[in-house]
Amino acid sequence: MSCESRIRTIHRRTPDSAAMVASTRRAMAITATLNRLTFNDADEIRTLFSQLIGQKVDESFLLIPPFYTAGGTEIRVGRNVFINQNCTFYDLGGLDIADDVMIGPNVNIITTSHPLDPAQRRAVTIGKPIVIGRNVWIAAGATIIGGVTIGENAVIAAGSVVTKDVPPNTLVAGNPAQVIRLIGDE
Repeated sequence: MSCESRIRTIHRRTPDSAAMVASTRRAMAITATLNRLTFNDADEIRTLFSQLIGQKVDESFLLIPPFYTAGGTEIRVGRNVFINQNCTFYDLGGLDIADDVMIGPNVNIITTSHPLDPAQRRAVTIGKPIVIGRNVWIAAGATIIGGVTIGENAVIAAGSVVTKDVPPNTLVAGNPAQVIRLIGDE
């Protein structure tokens, strides 16, 4: 299914909007508990993260708190996923993280946005999915914007802002992120 066919649009003061607010409250309660834990509490972190996303994560999943999200129920993670501390995932549009992904500290993965039109900006929330392929490394401080797919084995350099699809087996860097080179061509 293409990213474009999965776009969600939520208007203010609708049942969908009320559900989004309730989801945020739920996520904030769970992450408040999760964020009091330490690296040594890996089993309890996995239990709380499983509760947050609504499905059991694999025993190989590792997250170092703190962690922030505005929902959680639209996050899907594979096996052997590592999420370093102080990451923020806004998942309204859907966030799929494949096996063997490493996510560095201070990474922002944001599937939500708002219209550019000032008259609509506060009235509409738009969710565009993000798909992160197998064996991707997202380095410290990177930001991934909704509507993109990051191909298998890609590396997102520290501090990059990803606004468009990233081909497999590439290193991207910058703002906006651009392909620097193919991986494996050293």
